[in-house]
Amino acid sequence: MGYALRIYEAFKDDETKAKLLSEFIEQVEQVILNNQLSTRQDVTMSELKLTREIEQTRGEIKEVELKLTKEIEQVRADLTKEIEQTRGEIKEVELKLTKEIEQVRADLTKEIEQVRGEIKEVELKLTREIEQVRADLTRDIEQVRADLTREIEQVRGEIKEVELKLTREIEQVRAGVKETEVRLTEKIHEVKISTIRWIVTLFITQTITIIGIIAGLFQVMK
Repeated sequence: MGYALRIYEAFKDDETKAKLLSEFIEQVEQVILNNQLSTRQDVTMSELKLTREIEQTRGEIKEVELKLTKEIEQVRADLTKEIEQTRGEIKEVELKLTKEIEQVRADLTKEIEQVRGEIKEVELKLTREIEQVRADLTRDIEQVRADLTREIEQVRGEIKEVELKLTREIEQVRAGVKETEVRLTEKIHEVKISTIRWIVTLFITQTITIIGIIAGLFQVMK
């Protein structure tokens, strides 16, 4: 396992610091790998130099760690303070809203009772008006019924008068029809008698004519 990965695992609780250190160690390892191709003396010098740099880096890492730790503690303290302040504000808002809700509830209850009273008053007023209208309509209906009764009786009397008048006219028409029927019967009888007379005369005339013709034929045959 490389130093970079070990450093990252060691400081993985702080992502920024772990990433910074691992990148730095990777650079150091890369330098070591590049210098492995140099001579032993160069390697020794490089190792010494790198050792000093590593020690220096370790000191810097400790400083950064201490600085970051202090900053984290400060941020934690600040956040704790802000959280407590926010909780206090939330409680104040909650209390304020609770009071406002109770006030609104009381106001609405008062308004509801007032509206109920107004509704009852309107209901009583409408009930009285309905009773008044019902009484007025009852009187009007009785008046209309009486007027209609009088008008119906009057119409019945007029109908009876018309019936009597029509009965008399019908009797007159019947009498006229009977008289006309008698006249037509007499007329028909007279026509029948005249027709019979005409037929008899025609028959006698035709008979005499035939006899004359027969006599003439006998005369011709002789």
